[in-house]
Amino acid sequence: LEKAIVLTLFIPLIMSSGGNSGSQATSLVIRALALREIGLRDWWRVALRELPTGLVLGAMLGVVGICRIALWQYFGFYDYGPHWVLIAATVGAALIGIVTFGSLSGSMLPFALKRIGFDPASASAPFVATLVDVTG
Repeated sequence: LEKAIVLTLFIPLIMSSGGNSGSQATSLVIRALALREIGLRDWWRVALRELPTGLVLGAMLGVVGICRIALWQYFGFYDYGPHWVLIAATVGAALIGIVTFGSLSGSMLPFALKRIGFDPASASAPFVATLVDVTG
């Protein structure tokens, strides 16, 4: 970040996107577990469903981030410097990665908590948000 201090402007966007996607995935899995629509053995099916969902949602947010940087640069609202394309690509890739990670970790955590005997509904959402914020 020392070399590209401008990237710090996008840290809140990136971190909140990962936490939000993880919390949403957690809520859906907890509900499905509570209604017995899925069981512990269905973790792989949920992971296979959440992976493309996270990638597509992350790509959509990444495109929005890239367009925002390009438009601000083009219209002169902010000068990102001569390497603005690399900054835009970095923000876009980070959004894809963090939203995918948030979706996967958010959907898998309730399974892990249930497997070790904890109530997924009581700990999942705050734990996912913290996990994604710290690791993302």
